[in-house]
Amino acid sequence: MDGLTEAKLKTLAGARSFERGLGYVDAVSGVEVGADWIRASVRGSERYEVELVLGGRRGLAGECDCPYGQEGNFCKHLVALGLTVIAQQDGLPERRETARERARDLDTWLSGLSADELLTLVRDEIAEDRNLRRRLELRAASAGRDVAGVRSRIRELLDTGPFARYGYVEYSDARAYAEQAGQAVSAIRSLTGSGRAADAMVLAREAIGLLAGVVESVDDSDGWLGQIGADLADAHHDGCRAVCPDPEELAHWLVTHALDDAADLTDIDPLDYEDLLGEQGMNALRRHTVEAWKANRTGWAEKHLMQRLAKSGRDIDTVIAVHAADLAPNGHTHLVIARELDTAGRPGEALEWAERGIRDIEDLAAVDTALVDHLSDRYAQAGRLADAVALRRDHFAARRTLLTYRQLRAAAQAADRWPAERENALSLLRADAERKGHHGGRVLVDALLDDKDTAVAWQAATEFGAHDGQWLTLADQSRATRPADALAVYRRLIGPLTRQAGNGVYEQLVGLLLSMRDCHHHLGTPDDFTAYVTALRTAQKRKRNLMRLMDEHGL
Repeated sequence: MDGLTEAKLKTLAGARSFERGLGYVDAVSGVEVGADWIRASVRGSERYEVELVLGGRRGLAGECDCPYGQEGNFCKHLVALGLTVIAQQDGLPERRETARERARDLDTWLSGLSADELLTLVRDEIAEDRNLRRRLELRAASAGRDVAGVRSRIRELLDTGPFARYGYVEYSDARAYAEQAGQAVSAIRSLTGSGRAADAMVLAREAIGLLAGVVESVDDSDGWLGQIGADLADAHHDGCRAVCPDPEELAHWLVTHALDDAADLTDIDPLDYEDLLGEQGMNALRRHTVEAWKANRTGWAEKHLMQRLAKSGRDIDTVIAVHAADLAPNGHTHLVIARELDTAGRPGEALEWAERGIRDIEDLAAVDTALVDHLSDRYAQAGRLADAVALRRDHFAARRTLLTYRQLRAAAQAADRWPAERENALSLLRADAERKGHHGGRVLVDALLDDKDTAVAWQAATEFGAHDGQWLTLADQSRATRPADALAVYRRLIGPLTRQAGNGVYEQLVGLLLSMRDCHHHLGTPDDFTAYVTALRTAQKRKRNLMRLMDEHGL
């Protein structure tokens, strides 16, 4: 099969079916090879029989008994078989001969059976294989005009009762249920293929509702029901395309479905039906959407659908109106609106919305910090540096952290106003430290350390307290100027580590010892360090990895 290539498969199937076929390669089984054909089974919503044929005018062709394939399309199951064959080409000659022998034997046997014997054979298989029986029952119902019969079968297929234990389908039974539910998809697609698309459309909608009703009672960790939902959505779309339903009715159903919980299961996008809706249907779609949104302006689904339609029509004002009807108290929605307006090329209005977001917030401590960042950046870009500093100052006053301190410093330095702003900011932090004690002093120490004002930071840590990480940073920055104080910090931090084990602990301990050695060097007391290390080795000698690490560093 030299003419079988991935490029050929993609051309025949189209990009969408080709991509979906990639996910079905592992579902291919029972590959049989003939002179110019290859057959196999592919497990999809149910098990389908597929065949690839090489030769003739088209070079490569295929057939699949899935509903999409029965309509003459080169489906995802054919793609999966083709990819499997490409990966296994070396073993094809041997498989081809084996398949020929099996086919001859089977044909010889079947040819020798009478009509009654063949009917008995089918009946026996039906009695043994429940799925086969249901498929044939559905085909029989679909072949006739018994819509009620098909509807009844679909309800049975989507019923979780036979698989549920105490009203819930466990993970171990979820796949079997999904395979049964997949037969409902096949039945609906068969209706479209047999010229009964109107019935298929109606039954697809009913099946979507039934599946949505049971999804919470199934452990669908592997996403089987999600795939069934997507297949039902495709079956509905195919039915609509074949029958061209009333655009007003279709628009109403699409909006109703989009606002229903079942929408999460099918992921139907009303805009995918735009060509079927036409101008009349799209107008109806917008009308129904607006009515639903006005009835529930804070509903997520209503807002999402309104925004989706507005953006598709480049109606930025409607997008803004939807957001503005449900403003978040922390200013996040104001930020979303500002970004939408910036994207639409309306920077003046965008700035107004961002500023309004800051004004509307009662407590800047609760603001969405991204809004502050956005507005500060816009001020800086516009050369309004004083406004940027004022915004950062107010935010720091409301939320005094190292991050807001840094942001204030950056804005003030850009405006050449940092010394005065720094003095005011540190005054606030000192007041916090005096009021809150140890906890309040930590931000003050962090800010001073970040400014590299080590001497004042040490004073603050001594007066208000600091955590071990801050003391370590202070010691590291002060070894050369105040080695005795730094040495005391290192010795205190080493103490708890000597009572712990593990390579990570040993690396920390050795790092502190190296810092201690540097302090003793500045103090001119190397003998004291040698004595300390000797005593430490004696006490820790059973920790072999620590001893090895100390040896590596000359300790």
